[in-house]
Amino acid sequence: MNKVRHKTTIVERAVAQFLRSLQERNASPHTIKGYSGDLSEFVQYAGSRNWAGIDHLTVRGFLSHLYEKGLSKTSVARALAAVRSFYRWLAQEGIVDQNPAALVSTPKLPKKLPRVPTIEEMNSLLDGQMPEAAAFPERDRMIFELLYGCGIRNSELTGINVDDIRMSAEAILIRGKGRKERYVPFGDSVKSALAAYLPARRQALAVCRKNTNALLINHRGGRLTTRSVRRIIKKIAVAKGLPPDVHPHTLRHAFGTHLLEEGADLRAIQEMLGHERLSTTQRYTQLSMKHVLQVYDQTHPRAK
Repeated sequence: MNKVRHKTTIVERAVAQFLRSLQERNASPHTIKGYSGDLSEFVQYAGSRNWAGIDHLTVRGFLSHLYEKGLSKTSVARALAAVRSFYRWLAQEGIVDQNPAALVSTPKLPKKLPRVPTIEEMNSLLDGQMPEAAAFPERDRMIFELLYGCGIRNSELTGINVDDIRMSAEAILIRGKGRKERYVPFGDSVKSALAAYLPARRQALAVCRKNTNALLINHRGGRLTTRSVRRIIKKIAVAKGLPPDVHPHTLRHAFGTHLLEEGADLRAIQEMLGHERLSTTQRYTQLSMKHVLQVYDQTHPRAK
């Protein structure tokens, strides 16, 4: 019995080329995976239409189709962003003249700011001994100190190698999104955590007879995964009295917010966080303002 060959459409072929171009430009695997999922939905919806047959009404119809499938506003907004990026690439390649997705409004999302632990909560979390829940106390303290002390992402944390640490310069080489590299400074707390962890790491590797350049390791001597980091953060945060919704990115938010509260320059924070756009960093001004308003409401005699 002969298999019926799938005949690719114009849109499907263009999407495949677009995704290849993202890989060539070293876009993050997370970005490529997200665009791939959203644009495969768009390919199915577009069907055999040609470029002339896809206008802003078609894109609106696509968004309605996603709502009917039960997708949230956030997911629909992300899909629209993917279609817009796809059309920008089509225009650059000279395939289309206009971007119909640009004429479609982004779904209004609720402005939900993440809860950031206070400076006092972070100090109580990091001061003193690690709780009994910590399976590898020196390593687990190192995780918290790096995430909060350097403001790095979970994926950046697990990617650190021992020779990325410049002890004399008190800085760590970080490989960020799109394989961009930056140096992030660290202070005395990170230095103390490193002094305690590195000998414990050597001992653990000797026991399991492994050799690796990864800074953070598991008990088998392998590189720690982002999933393991999330699990460790939640377990220790809860044991120390913080809410269970604390995750690695919470500590990154806390880093940026607390620096701003203490008077750090927004551009310097942008550099340390590895944000490409200052507008991304400016989100921390909202978080900081939220804290200021809370303090005002709680303390000013005329606010009560």
